[in-house]
Amino acid sequence: MLHELRVENLLLIERAELRLAPGLNVLTGETGAGKTMLAHALDLLLGGRARTAVVRPGATEAYVEGVFERPPMLEPALAERLSADSDEIVLARRVWPDGRTRAYVCGRAATVADLRELGSELLAFYGQHEHRRLMLASAQLDVLDAHCGPDHLAARGRLAAVHRSLRELEGRMAELRALAGARERELDLLAFELGEIEAANPSEEEQAALLGERERLRHAEAITAATAAAAEAIAPEAGGPGAGFLLAEAVRTLEPVGALDPVLGSCAERLQTVLYEAEDLGAELRRHAYEIDASPGRLEEVEDRLAMLARLERKHGGSIAAVLAHGERCAARREELVGAEIALEQQQAEIATTRAELDGLAASVTQARRRAAPELAAAVRGRLADLAMDGAAFEVELTPRPDGCGPAGAETVELVIAPNPGVPAGPLREIASGGELSRVMLALLSAAHAESAAGSCAGRTAPLLVFDEIDAGIGGHTARAVGEHLRALASGRQVLCITHLPQVASLATRHFRISKSAAGGATSTAVLELGGEQVVAELVRMLGAAEDDRAASQHARKLLRAA
Repeated sequence: MLHELRVENLLLIERAELRLAPGLNVLTGETGAGKTMLAHALDLLLGGRARTAVVRPGATEAYVEGVFERPPMLEPALAERLSADSDEIVLARRVWPDGRTRAYVCGRAATVADLRELGSELLAFYGQHEHRRLMLASAQLDVLDAHCGPDHLAARGRLAAVHRSLRELEGRMAELRALAGARERELDLLAFELGEIEAANPSEEEQAALLGERERLRHAEAITAATAAAAEAIAPEAGGPGAGFLLAEAVRTLEPVGALDPVLGSCAERLQTVLYEAEDLGAELRRHAYEIDASPGRLEEVEDRLAMLARLERKHGGSIAAVLAHGERCAARREELVGAEIALEQQQAEIATTRAELDGLAASVTQARRRAAPELAAAVRGRLADLAMDGAAFEVELTPRPDGCGPAGAETVELVIAPNPGVPAGPLREIASGGELSRVMLALLSAAHAESAAGSCAGRTAPLLVFDEIDAGIGGHTARAVGEHLRALASGRQVLCITHLPQVASLATRHFRISKSAAGGATSTAVLELGGEQVVAELVRMLGAAEDDRAASQHARKLLRAA
């Protein structure tokens, strides 16, 4: 239930505050006074889009706030966002002249999506042209499903989820079949590329070593000559005074006196060590020179190996690391292709299981709809008789979908009506006039809400129902019948109705009037709660009479007494 609605600087409304009562609340006023702005204020609390130029000229921002009673049952995901000890929910929205908005839930910043989710639990809004939704097949299906009850709606939700899963599985199946078609060709290519990489067995370390070796082999003559000369300088092959010979002579000279002088003894030992190192170094230099000279074909081998590695690099990414990564990808892809046949069989089995589940759910949903369709049609016909459409034929027809089961089930729904006896029945969207559509919608709402103390024709549980001129195109005795239905609909819940009909307004539990005035070159709108003679005066105005018209005043009082 909505306790309070506050509106500030919303177009013509500088400031307005409505305190609603349980039951039927009505809002009346002259055309253009700003009733639609209050409807827009409620739409903003539902997360609706802010209209352009909606901020009152000269104001820095517009502000809308609604204080709702917390419903006893609230979706767990929504309840988690609210304080556990709070018995009220406050939704608010700020709108700036440039179109920016900010949403609030219980004083904390929130998203527009938060408002939309919470608002759908707190109120259901039916605008001036909402009855036109009945022309949509999806809306007609929603009406029937709401009449089937909450268990049916839950089954429909499961059906939609299973249908979505089946479509995803079938999409994956199509991918696997396409994969199987090109499988052999791709496997051949992968085998060739993997075989080439595995045969080469490249590594970054080997490549670096080969590059160094190639440089040595390209300059082998100079290296050999320098190595041989260095070896000859240390230990000439023909004998003679090389570095080794001279070091040996120095050792022999110092050894006899080394025992006499500790310093010389130490020097003799160090010279001996240098001599061993020189002899070893000479032998290594001579061996290295021989190895370079003894492998004349090695340079060609190194060049061939490096050329092969370069070809792999050009084909697979420009580096040995890229070549190895490509090999890993090829191996993984080959494994996926090899397992594609198994995956295809598993996918087929999963699709069969999911389709069987979908068929079972669809059959259950269809059965519930076929059971509920004549019940809903009978309930609507009874209410249409009260709404001056006595003798109107109304049926709910189910037709199997030509393309099989969809996310909402295996059939479509068509509301069929013959407004007058003797007139052939036809689809509601083709037969009914605007006034008749309004009455059919009210009859459907009454029938749907008769199953539950709260809800909307789409199955939501909203304690507050808001009607923005749903009685458009209706007058006379029919208007009174519409009012009676609105009052009956308000039993056990809260209804806010924006209306031009005195027959409806006279039945209100609480009556508000919105009026427009101009002062100092500025136009503003005020909202006033009416009582006593003020209600009579407003009904006289709605009857189109002058304030002092006694006959109109008596008529207004009769309307109130009859209420």
